[in-house]
Amino acid sequence: MEQRVVLARECRVSCEVADTALTRMRGLLGRRGLPRGHGLFIEPTWSVHTWFMRFPIDVVFLDHDLTVLKLRTHMRPWRAAARFRARSVLELASGECDRLRLEVGDRLAFEQ
Repeated sequence: MEQRVVLARECRVSCEVADTALTRMRGLLGRRGLPRGHGLFIEPTWSVHTWFMRFPIDVVFLDHDLTVLKLRTHMRPWRAAARFRARSVLELASGECDRLRLEVGDRLAFEQ
């Protein structure tokens, strides 16, 4: 999977990119956790689920400019979330949205 760094406020998040049908479908399944400072960037998508997952996550819904449209924090296994008009999602370890102080309206960026 491709690796990219997402800049969120003054923090960096190392992300795997899930941009094919197979990588989007697999997502975080089969993992025991997601380390702090790491995430999964999924595109294109406007919804996610945590079925069969073993741990909670924070979910950041983004538009085409990487502007935060919605935050779903501490999303436990066996849940689903969506945001119409979202183009991508950043999945983070539970609690990372608070640590990064993310808010709706923030604009993220990819490190060049």
